[in-house]
Amino acid sequence: MGGSVKDVQSKGELDDLRQSGAPVILHFWASWCEASKHMDTVFSHLSTDFPHAHFLRVEAEEQPEISETYTVSAVPYFVFFKDGKVVDKLEGADPSGLANKVAKVAGSINPGEPAAPASLGMAAGPTILESVKELAKENGSSQMGNQVQLGLSDAQKKQLQQLIDSHPVMLFMKGSPEEPKCGFSKKVVGILKDEKVKFGTFDILLDNEVREGLKKFSNWPTFPQLYCKGELLGGCDIAIAMHESGELKEVFRDHGVDATGTKAGTGGISESTGLSATLISRLESLINSSPVMLFMKGKPDETKCGFSHKVVEILTEEKVDFGSFDILSDDEVRQGLKVYSNWSSFPQLYIRGELIGGSDIVLEMQKSGELKRVLTEKGIIKKESLEDRLKNLITSSSVMLFMKGTPDAPRCGFSSKVVNALKEEGVDFGYFDILTDEEVRQGLKVFSNWPTFPQLYYKGELIGGCDIVLELRNNGELKATLSE
Repeated sequence: MGGSVKDVQSKGELDDLRQSGAPVILHFWASWCEASKHMDTVFSHLSTDFPHAHFLRVEAEEQPEISETYTVSAVPYFVFFKDGKVVDKLEGADPSGLANKVAKVAGSINPGEPAAPASLGMAAGPTILESVKELAKENGSSQMGNQVQLGLSDAQKKQLQQLIDSHPVMLFMKGSPEEPKCGFSKKVVGILKDEKVKFGTFDILLDNEVREGLKKFSNWPTFPQLYCKGELLGGCDIAIAMHESGELKEVFRDHGVDATGTKAGTGGISESTGLSATLISRLESLINSSPVMLFMKGKPDETKCGFSHKVVEILTEEKVDFGSFDILSDDEVRQGLKVYSNWSSFPQLYIRGELIGGSDIVLEMQKSGELKRVLTEKGIIKKESLEDRLKNLITSSSVMLFMKGTPDAPRCGFSSKVVNALKEEGVDFGYFDILTDEEVRQGLKVFSNWPTFPQLYYKGELIGGCDIVLELRNNGELKATLSE
């Protein structure tokens, strides 16, 4: 083997090497990913220190069959084999973690000596130790276990750390707690309010330098991002899971974050809102007067603002029966609802008494498929068959992109290229993140008879993947194809 890294060109080649009897370490990488390039240097050094193991490299997006086999959704990503079987995995830019796992799988550098346990830190030889030290130095950290923070100056790191540390509980979100600009940010705000903790926020839509820098600093590509005492807890899905399991409350308690608590008001006035009990009762009665309730300007057949009109259109497209209330006809309800919901604008959409949001959030939820999921979970619409669901998703927007990640934070280079091509041509499009729904991801491969992503559709018809989209763009045919 001789301590070199071999590029794998097929699944058959990988299977042969995997069954050779020697330990195998497989690195999934991408040429566009800076973290992959850094870890590739570490990987190469490790191959020198462990010459009796196979060090294999797969360009994730060029070998979709192999990537799908090992459920690779982000790079860098490592899979460890022993005796032909998967024994461990590692996701992300973690040099010390990689070295430790290699040592555990491949054994000691010197024959006859046991591998150093992972708890001892770096378990590789002097070559890799120096390499990782250098990476840690570049990243302004003496702790080699830290995630690699690529392309950030010391001043940027300091600014980001100061923002993170500005409150014991800090949320980086789209919009503000009063006016979230995405459904995921809104959910985390709701969770923190349920937990009754004070928290600071930063609207990443107002500062692109912070937005892009934080992705690298935290090695977390999406928003919102929730921190507690300077430690990243995660995004929306993790916050929901921790909240539902009770773990979030434990984390806050362990970090000395006290619940603020709420006290009942006196004299029929709510201390938290300043609204009378009579008005609160009336608002709650209106909100719950229909399973789906829209507070809007005007009526569904005679809207008085474009935002209200858009939400009416969306609900009609989703074939949802809904009640409505014209807030222009009753100023007490109009002003009271702003305070009650802590939402300062209209329209406001409620499902089963729960505020979903305004026009922007409802539109985003429809484009991502989340609105249909919420309506299904709340029992408003019947659960669709997978085929019907795929058909509805494909036709939910004239131009529909099934991709890895979101347009703001693509999770693969091919998805990023298609997003950029559509934006350059000025094409409006809907999208669905296939990493969030395995049923859709696998079902669409069969439905479309197209095994990879991204997949671009126009008026329900498959256009193709990245190569076809780029070819159409380069030939000047993309915009015409998507507007016929």
